Amino acid sequence: MKLTLHIWRQKDAKSPGKLVRYELDDVNEHMSFLEMLDVLNEQLVAKGEEPVAFDHDCREGICGMCSLVINGIPHGPDRGTTVCQLHMRRFRDGDEITIEPWRARAFPVVRDLIVDRSAFDRIMQAGGFISQNTGSAPDANTLPISKEDADAAFDAAACIGCGACVAACPNASAMLFVAAKIGHLSMLPQGKPEEYRRARAMVDAMDAAGFGNCSNHYECEAVCPKEIGVDWIARMNRKYLRATFRKRA
Repeated sequence: MKLTLHIWRQKDAKSPGKLVRYELDDVNEHMSFLEMLDVLNEQLVAKGEEPVAFDHDCREGICGMCSLVINGIPHGPDRGTTVCQLHMRRFRDGDEITIEPWRARAFPVVRDLIVDRSAFDRIMQAGGFISQNTGSAPDANTLPISKEDADAAFDAAACIGCGACVAACPNASAMLFVAAKIGHLSMLPQGKPEEYRRARAMVDAMDAAGFGNCSNHYECEAVCPKEIGVDWIARMNRKYLRATFRKRA
């Protein structure tokens, strides 16, 4: 398989970037997308050129590190799939592929395809945890949780914090990420005591980081590799509204 790649190259955060064209031959259809970039980098290094910088870690769809916009779609054309789980058989011989970093003011480009996603860390530090002492691990099923709540909490906990929701949203909104984190903890008994303080703190941190607001484009849901639904955003908004009234009372 022969491909033409148009890859965003940017030396550092202060330098201007541009799309650079690369021709790549003998791409195996069984390669993952990241393995294809590995092959390109090996060829660039052999020629004495700078390899393309991109984020990756587990390569098993778990860590959320791989963060590429492929032909305008975060994580590429397959739904419910991270870049590391995207395979080259999804493309055809002779295709031209454009590869860019996440685009959002709150995710500044560090180098080439790598962006700074520490804004997500600051949101999590504001309240994405349970602060009460829960003691040692209890025996299984000693804490009654309904099947409905357990399933909902698990669905929200599937968020891997990759930031595709931000990259896809025309407002660069992080509301799906924040809503999933708030929703996950608020569905469980351990997270109930401080759910309103958590909602206020995390939403305020999200706004302070410079993310936009949701205006119901649903792009975040369409590109989420874990297929988390936008109904979590509605739950977060209701919880934040109640938290605001409680603070005033």
